[in-house]
Amino acid sequence: MTPVPWLALSFSLPSGSSSSKRVAVWRRLQKIGAVSPTGSLYLLPAGAESQEAFDWLAQEITEAGGEALVLPIDRLDGDSEGRLVEAFRAARDEDFRKITAEAREVERAGKDGLADRLEKLRRRFAEAVRIDFFQAPERAAATAALARLEALLDPGEPPGREVPATDLGRYRGRRWVTRPRPHVDRLACAWLIRRFVDPQAEIRYADKAGEGELSFDMKGADFGHRGGRCTFETMLAEFGLENDPALAALAAIVHEIDLPGGASSRLETAGIDAVLRGWAAAGWTDAELERHGTALFEGLYRAHLSGT
Repeated sequence: MTPVPWLALSFSLPSGSSSSKRVAVWRRLQKIGAVSPTGSLYLLPAGAESQEAFDWLAQEITEAGGEALVLPIDRLDGDSEGRLVEAFRAARDEDFRKITAEAREVERAGKDGLADRLEKLRRRFAEAVRIDFFQAPERAAATAALARLEALLDPGEPPGREVPATDLGRYRGRRWVTRPRPHVDRLACAWLIRRFVDPQAEIRYADKAGEGELSFDMKGADFGHRGGRCTFETMLAEFGLENDPALAALAAIVHEIDLPGGASSRLETAGIDAVLRGWAAAGWTDAELERHGTALFEGLYRAHLSGT
C-alpha cells in the first residue's frame, strides 16, 4: 500500500489528575478515531481535521496541567504501518458489527418504534463512517442492514414506467431549460447535467422551452417526476447512473426535500433544506442560485464518494 503520512499526539496528565479527566481524554480519542500503538502515543492519518482535533485536545490537556505534543510522522516502516492500519480497521469493524447486530434486532421487532431507532442507528453509522479511514470490511454489512430497515420503514410507491438508460451522446451539445427560481430538484439536475452529461451544457431559466431545447422539471418536460421519482431520480435512471452509491445518497436527500413524506430522514437533509430556503429568501438571481447549488452538490457528492 502507498505509505500513509501520520499525525501523532503524545501526552501525559499530572499524577494527581482525577479519573474523570483521564476518562474524558480517552473518550475524546475514541470519538475522533485515534489508535494507540503503544502507551500514551495516539495516531491519526494526517489531514486538516486530524490536526485540528489533536490541537484542541492538546490544548485541553495543557489547561488541565498536563503536557501534550502534536507532531507529524512522514511514514512508518511497512510492518508497523500495516499493523496500525489493521488496528484502525478492527476498531471500526467493532463499531459496524454492533450497528449490524442492533439493526437486526430492530428488524425482528417490526415497525414498532422503527423510525426513532433507525434514526439513532444512522447517527451512529455516520459517526463511524466519519472515522473509518481505511474502509473497514464490516461497513458493508452495516450499510446493508440499515438499507433493510429503510425499506421496512418506507417500501416506496409502486414503480411507474421504467426509464431505460440511454446514450449520453444524444444529450451533449444541447441547450437545457427549466423553470426560474431553481430549488433543490432543479439545482441538483443542473449540477448532474454538467457533472456527468455535458460539462459545456447551457442551462436557461424560463417558463417555456424553445425549439430544440431539452426541458427538465417543468410542465410537459423531457425529464420530470415519474412513478414517484423526483426529476433528479428520473435523470439518474435515464442516464444509467443509479448504481453510483454517492449519487444514490444525493437522490435520497433531494427526494426528501422535494417530495417530503415524513417516512425517513437522512442526517444532512434538514440542514441542506434550511440552506436552500435561506438562498431563496435572499432573493438571489437564477445564476447565483445555480452557482451556489453546483458547489453544494459537488461538495455533497465528493463527501459521499469518500464515505465521509
